[in-house]
This record gives sequence, structure tokens and C-alpha cells, in this order.
Amino acid sequence: MLTIHDKTFSSRLFTGTGKFSSPELMQQAISASGSELVTVAMKRVRDNERADPTLAALSELNITLLPNTSGARNAQEAVYAAQVGRALLDTNWVKLEIHPDQRYLLPDPTETLRAAEQLVADGFIVLPYCSADPVLCKRLEEAGCPAVMPLGAPIGSNQGLLTAPFLDIIVEQASVPVIVDAGIGKPSEAMAAMEMGVDAVLVNSAIASAQAPVVMAQAFAQAVATGRAAFEAGLGSVTQKANSSSPLTGFLDAL
Repeated sequence: MLTIHDKTFSSRLFTGTGKFSSPELMQQAISASGSELVTVAMKRVRDNERADPTLAALSELNITLLPNTSGARNAQEAVYAAQVGRALLDTNWVKLEIHPDQRYLLPDPTETLRAAEQLVADGFIVLPYCSADPVLCKRLEEAGCPAVMPLGAPIGSNQGLLTAPFLDIIVEQASVPVIVDAGIGKPSEAMAAMEMGVDAVLVNSAIASAQAPVVMAQAFAQAVATGRAAFEAGLGSVTQKANSSSPLTGFLDAL
């Protein structure tokens, strides 16, 4: 079980809602994933439009919706998007995203920390998408964020855990849950992240852009559960030299 602030989740796979070919397919894939926390971009939901087909499909699932501020270019825009999410979805939870560069969608560390401090002061439960920067993650934690969401690789790139060495440091230092967000393209990469000791992963593009999204969602669910089990079991140490699992001599001494 994973607890973030006052909510407990049995699944450590979180999912997004973008890039699906239809709301119905999105609904089926999320159900297959077992995900209990699902992000939804406020820019996709028109003001006062509760009949949005994405929201309608999500409302039929037993999940927690996490509005995100995707598209915000600075702290001011992110705070406004968070306020819209709170008004539309009646939640003070928000996934904070600020990426002014539309080519790589890399998070702005300065604006992210600034927005996080303001949103926390305004009573929001802030889950910040951020660079895999151990110093920044500690600053966000100290600002009151109940979890941090460092990237594995640029959003939607499916490049995997390019930031793995830094994720190791973040996991070592964090006192709040660490959720790897962005870049994971394969179930094996989600499993590797879980084996490292991260608390959860968030996957969207790798599921939504698969040829069979529902099957891929199931594969990710199994991979995350297996990776977590391996971490809890305790992985063996890695050495440069061979280390035999049984004595190499003894029965040959009679020769």
C-alpha cells in the first residue's frame, strides 16, 4: 500500500488520460491497469463544461482524479490552472507542471518551486513534476509537497530511465514518496524503476500509443507489482568478480 498525504493506494501504477483514440478506450485501459490515481489536464476541459467526454468516462471509474497544470508556462499560469481544477473537480490535489519549452517539455525548476510554495500556502496538495534533480526534490519536499515526481526522460519520448543515477540519489534522500513520471516506454522500464525503490510510476503515452492499449495497461500493472515485490524482497549485491554459489573443490581432492 502507498500513502500520499491522506490517501492510500493499493496500486503503484498511476496513469494519464492523453493520446487515447477515444474516451471509451481510455476508460478500458485505465480499468485494466488497476490505477487508482489518474491525471487529467485542465487545458482539455473547458470552463464550466462538466459534460466533457473524458471527464464523463472517468467519473464512472472508482479512481482519484488528479488535475494537472500541463501547458502552464510559468508559476502564475500554473496557479490559475490549479484553481480551475479545484473549482471543476472539487479537489485540492494538483499535479504541478510548468514547461515553457514546447519542444522538450522540460520542467522549469525555478517556476515549479515558486508555484509549489504558493499552492501549498493556498491549501493545495501539490505533486510536482520536476527534473531528476536531488537538490530540487528536497526543496519541493521542504516546501510541503507530499510527493515528488522526477522525470525518467522527456514527456512522451518513451526513452526510459535516462535519469536513473539521479533517481537513485533522490530515492536515497527523500522522506516523501518518489513517483517517476515521464519517459517510461516499456513495462520492463517500469519494473526497473520499482526495483530501484521508487514508490510509484506514472505512465501515459506508452499505454495510450500502444497497438493494444488495454493489453499494454495490464502488462504495466504486472511489471509494477513484480518490480515492487523484488525491491521488498531485497536484491542481491552486484560484484565485479564471480562468487560461486557452491564450493568448487572438495570432491576433487581425492584425485
